[in-house]
Amino acid sequence: MRIGGLASGMNVDEIIEKLMSAERMPLDRMHQDRTKLTWKRDAFRDINLSLKELDDMILDMKMSTTYQSKSVSSSKSDAVSASATTSASNGTYKIAVTQLATSAMNISTKEIGLKLDEEIPSNYTGKFSFETFDPEKEKLVEHSFTINQGDTLKDVLKRISDDDNHVRMFYDEQSQRVVMETTRTGKYNETGKEIVFSENENAFFTNFLHLDMGEEKGGTNAKFTYNDHLELESKTNSYTLNGITFDFKQTTLVDEPAILTVSHDADQAFDKIKEFVEKYNELVEQLNGTQREERHRNFPPLTDAQKEDMSEKQIELWEEKAKSGLLRGESIITDSLYSMRRSWYGKVETDGKFTSLTEVGITTTRSYLDGGKLEINEEKLKEALREDPESVQKLFSNNVEGSSRGLINRLEDSLKDTVKRIEERAGKSYSTLEGYTIGKNMKDLNNRIDAFEKKLVTIEQRYWAQFTAMEKAVQRANQQSAYLMSQFSGQ
Repeated sequence: MRIGGLASGMNVDEIIEKLMSAERMPLDRMHQDRTKLTWKRDAFRDINLSLKELDDMILDMKMSTTYQSKSVSSSKSDAVSASATTSASNGTYKIAVTQLATSAMNISTKEIGLKLDEEIPSNYTGKFSFETFDPEKEKLVEHSFTINQGDTLKDVLKRISDDDNHVRMFYDEQSQRVVMETTRTGKYNETGKEIVFSENENAFFTNFLHLDMGEEKGGTNAKFTYNDHLELESKTNSYTLNGITFDFKQTTLVDEPAILTVSHDADQAFDKIKEFVEKYNELVEQLNGTQREERHRNFPPLTDAQKEDMSEKQIELWEEKAKSGLLRGESIITDSLYSMRRSWYGKVETDGKFTSLTEVGITTTRSYLDGGKLEINEEKLKEALREDPESVQKLFSNNVEGSSRGLINRLEDSLKDTVKRIEERAGKSYSTLEGYTIGKNMKDLNNRIDAFEKKLVTIEQRYWAQFTAMEKAVQRANQQSAYLMSQFSGQ
């Protein structure tokens, strides 16, 4: 602990503190430079996140379903509905459903006399089994389970339902009966029941649960007629034919079938393209914004000492100005904007009907302040999607090189190049300082800061040594003065 000024009467602590404050000024500037580099790095990384978000949407813009999606309408949607892939042919289809697919079900013939949480009688403990038909093996397969001493009815029903056996069981408290049913619809066992269980005198199913195989219901296939002539069956209430998946909900009269119409879904395709264009415009706005921000050179990053004398709101407002314009004039940003705009303007030489973006109703906005944002003529784009969706797809997504390369593919090339350049400049979240340019500058600053801090310790020690020497000299002078005074007073 240092105590200065006892001899001289000077406030040595305050003097050295002020001297060191002046000495620390270069260190404060280095800290501010490091803070600014950190802000710039983070700003670049924010740009990269936005670029990657748009790049993620490009995958959908490459898929045929985006441009050639189909919609299906049904005259009896409560009975039959459908969905269609891009391979489905446009047109009308008649579906008459004469029978729905059902699950096999067996219900206790009388009350079982036991509540769900009560223990099963001990004479029913042991190993039991039942069988279901395996279509891959084309035979009945046994499923075993064990009833342990102290097991409740709830335990056993859950044990059976959780097993991979195509069967579930539950207890109906109102009727006090157990329901045993298949988890799949359809008729699998053509020669017998869907659920087969033992019928010996201590049988858990027959004697305790009062289940009778002869009472099994259901286990039927769906039956329907396609376009008046083709009679088909399905083990489920769904059937795929020629790229169309029909879903059956109710039966219909044979002479009053459901009429389903397949057509191009221009609205869905338009919505996806619109969503992508909106995301692209957001990115353009963000990039242009970095170039329009005013740079406030009189607002450097705050030091810790400066923050101590300011409120949180004051700090927030100050740093808002200090961060403004960080990326202004950065060639990576300006080059990216130019590259993205250029990717939309070139012609796409394919055998399709459309060769440019304007032909499908997409153009750049008239205001130069928008910096190359796109706008859509809804009517023109939907018309193109209805008339020739395949040509629209080729215009946007044609994964070849040269003049036939699709617009989205060209944009993707531009985005990837920008992302790479930013990563070289600002790295990724897990990058070490040595892995990118700004990081190397930050590491150099860190080394300089460490060296300067050691230098400041030496300087402060030198000041204290000098003032201590001065104090000792003053003290000796005072002692000599006192001695002389005492000698004079002694005469």
